[in-house]
This record gives sequence, structure tokens and C-alpha cells, in this order.
Amino acid sequence: MVQINFLKLQDMEIDNKKVLVRVDYNVPIKNGMVEDDTRLKATVPTINHLLEKNCKVILMSHLGRPKDLLKKGESMEEIKKELTLKPVADDLSEILGIDVAFVEDCINIQIPKENDVVLLENLRFYDEEEKNDAEFAKKLATHADVYVNDAFGACHRDHASVSAITKFLPSGAGLLVGKEVRELSKILSPERPFIAIVAGAKEDKIGALKALANKADKILIAGVLANTFLKARGIDIGASKFDDKTFNAAKDLIELCGHKLKLPVDFIAADKFDNNANTKSIPAGKIPGGWMCLDIGPETIESYKNELKDAKTVFWAGPLGVFEMESFSHGTREIGEFLGTLNAVKIAGGGDTGAAINAFNLADKITHVSTGGGASLEFIEKEGRLPALVALERAYRKAKEELLSHLLFC
Repeated sequence: MVQINFLKLQDMEIDNKKVLVRVDYNVPIKNGMVEDDTRLKATVPTINHLLEKNCKVILMSHLGRPKDLLKKGESMEEIKKELTLKPVADDLSEILGIDVAFVEDCINIQIPKENDVVLLENLRFYDEEEKNDAEFAKKLATHADVYVNDAFGACHRDHASVSAITKFLPSGAGLLVGKEVRELSKILSPERPFIAIVAGAKEDKIGALKALANKADKILIAGVLANTFLKARGIDIGASKFDDKTFNAAKDLIELCGHKLKLPVDFIAADKFDNNANTKSIPAGKIPGGWMCLDIGPETIESYKNELKDAKTVFWAGPLGVFEMESFSHGTREIGEFLGTLNAVKIAGGGDTGAAINAFNLADKITHVSTGGGASLEFIEKEGRLPALVALERAYRKAKEELLSHLLFC
């Protein structure tokens, strides 16, 4: 288990207090409507716990990346319309069955007295948030008596609302963060055989792969990551997408992992990136020019099932193909459904993996689906010592030292 200590919500003195809760409501919004409310629902146990203690609940979150939109030429006025958390407040009101008040800023504000639950505006509208600015954190802290971090998806960030703020308020972990740490710790001390499935299109998995090389009994690779590894082995991948940033790291990992590393032996290839493209099952290394690998093939599916069948612990990070298109969803669906039949601990990363699990109604077949994609990967890479968790640990130690000092000298 992770050797990191922090105060848990269940042990905090919170009755009748104003509690500032950092949540991760960085969710997809389209036409003013939340498209996936999984992360909102995941925070309900913490919110309800606080309400039962007669607390005033003040929620804060980020949404999107305003700085990236500024670089693309959008005005701050346009960005504030696009990345406002107002739709989230509306959706959360429906989930909780009470009116969640929305405040159009996060500092220098009056907190509505009549509402039990309040959501502040997007933290990232202020540059100070991502700079872990102490003065910004101090202003946030003025809203409440106590701070609770229930934003596991942001725990790998060293930002003001998850790190610096712990210097200014009694601080602890919410029920969701506690559950994430407890479940993901099973990957760090796994029951064996331990099999990792690492796939998807993002390039943020190299650090976790290096850690898994020393922990997993087998590592099954798929998605764009597989293309990169195959190319690193000198195998032709046709017009398939690969990540040149991690190309050299892939070469090193092939040597580091040795026989543990398993790559696809065949693919469902297409002549264009389209659900209605011409497709065929093709062995690895035989992809025609202009064609691209968009899903693992039938032989790979059976091979990976064979590798998984005796597993006692499985970590799944990333879809095995372009699951959003029906023509290339079979690998992800079949492996996901097969995992559901295993008598094993099955932990899935968030992000695209979580989206795939929801798309195929697999959530009840997985032991734990993390709410943090990048955070779950860094949790493995850093042995659980994420910046926000370390900040909570510091706050916990400081509180214990102050209590001891008080007892000694009073």
C-alpha cells in the first residue's frame, strides 16, 4: 500500500463549518449541456457527507485550458463563455435534487447564504491557479473554515487549489480521493499474475510503462502506442499514426521489458480514418501503403485473452482501438467484456478508458474505474506520491506537530 498519510474526511472536525471542496468537474460540455456527468456523480458521497454534518459546501474546479485558447486568438470574453462552469452547476442541481448556487467568480466574492451548496467559477480564469500562487490560494481559503480535496483527477497538478491552499486551512482528503488511493494502491502491491493493458492515443504513458516494467508480469500494448513500438522495432506500420516524441523511449522500453512486452500480431486496417472506410484484417508488418491500423485484429484479441485468463490483478489504461467508431470498436469491447469474466482485481484508468467503459456498459464489471486518467498513470509512476497528496500529508504532519506542541506547553 502507499505509504502516504493524510487526514481523511471521516476523521475531520467539520460539523456546522464552511467547507471548501476542490472537485474535478473538468467535463465535456456541448451546447451548454454536460455530456458526461460521471465525475459529478463521483463527488456526491462527499457532498452528502458534508450536508449531513450541517456544513456549507463551497465547490471549486477548473474546466478546460483557457491559456491554450488565448494562444489560438480567442478573447478572454469568448473563453469565459465557452469554459464557464454554469452548466455544471445546473447539472449538479439535478443530481443532488437541490439548488446549487453558481458564483460568477472564485475570489473577491460574496458566498450566497441561502444555499447549502455553492459552485465557484472556473479557477483557471486566473493564471495564478496553475502557478501554485500562495496569495491566490490564500484568497480562496478566506471562503471557508476547512479544506477538502476530492479532485483526484487534479492531484497530479502542483496548482494553488490543490497544493498551496493546504498551508492556509485545516486540510484533508474527500471520500473519492480516499477511495482512489485505496484502489490504485492495489496496483503498487498486486496479487499475481499482474497484467497491464496499456493502449490509447496519448503519449503520457511512458513514465507509467517504465514503472510497470518492474511490477507487471505481462504488458499488453495496443492503440497508437502499439504503432510506435512496432515502428521502433523496425516493423512497417503503413500510414498509421505514431508518436515520434516517444519513439526513442519505446526503443528503450522494448529492451527493458523484454518478453513481458506483448504487441499486436494483426490489425483491423482502413484506407482512411472513417467509420465507413474500406477495412480488412491484416497481419502486423503487412499494412499496405496509405492504410492505417485502427483496431487490434482477431488473432490479437484471442492472444490477449489468453494472456489475461489467469490474471489476479489487471490494470487497464487506454482503449485498444478507435472505439468511438463502430467499425473499430471490437477490440476494446471484446477485451473489456472478457475482463468482466475474470475473478481478479480490475483497475481502469479514467479519461478515454473510462469513456470506453461507459460506452460499452462495462462499469459494473470493473473493480474500480478511476476518475483521473493522467493522475492514475502518475500515481503508478510516482508510487502514489502525487503533488496534491504530498501537500495533504504536509498539512497533516503540521497539524500533528502543532497539537503535540500545544499538549506539551499548555
